[in-house]
Amino acid sequence: MYWIVLIIAGLFEVAFATCLGKAKVATGAAATYWFVGFLLCLAVSMFLLVKASQVLPIGTAYAVWTGIGAVGTVLVGIFFFREPATFWRLFFLTTLIASIVGLKWVSN
Repeated sequence: MYWIVLIIAGLFEVAFATCLGKAKVATGAAATYWFVGFLLCLAVSMFLLVKASQVLPIGTAYAVWTGIGAVGTVLVGIFFFREPATFWRLFFLTTLIASIVGLKWVSN
């Protein structure tokens, strides 16, 4: 159950990173809306991370949370913002995913 909460927290981290990126390039009211979305996603992500870390080891929870955010943000960049999907980016993304899975595997 708490692993699911942690995964959802990581997805909200992807959302707040995406909103922050969009707020940076938007202007006027759109920039404000993206910034409000950033703040809301940040609050939800942090709340869920706190809930998950009450049961899961904090080191593992934090590493998995940031890993999901990093992987998700890179994938959003590749699929939605036309960032390059070079061999080395995908290689290191794969090693990051393997590390996240490994941390979950060795945690109680």
